[in-house]
Amino acid sequence: MAELKYSRQREAIRNYLSETKEHPTAETVYHAIRKIYPNISLGTVYRNLNLLADTGEINKLSCGDGSEHFDYDTSRHYHFICTGCGRVLDLKMASIDSINTIAGSHFDGTIEGHSTYFYGKCPCCKSGSSNL
Repeated sequence: MAELKYSRQREAIRNYLSETKEHPTAETVYHAIRKIYPNISLGTVYRNLNLLADTGEINKLSCGDGSEHFDYDTSRHYHFICTGCGRVLDLKMASIDSINTIAGSHFDGTIEGHSTYFYGKCPCCKSGSSNL
């Protein structure tokens, strides 16, 4: 793939993602970037997020809420989705890559990977607190 032409807006999006532990949607990124670039369009944010995901610089997460979330951390890790508030959080846990072997044990094809989400209540929802 050819090297990407530098874009100040793309760099601002990348910087925003690198500075948050949240897993924002494109709309959340858009509202944050508009503070720096008031004329940026939502379409530009979407295009740049998808470009960054396509080049492997960020991860795109489909969490089942109808919106894609974006994660600057491209290392292999798992995510927790709160069924109360919808937040997406990183889970600190040992790898469960052995699930690929288990899944492939009675499957004639080749298992190349997996995508796993964990669901439940985040600490704030569990305690009844609304402090995110």
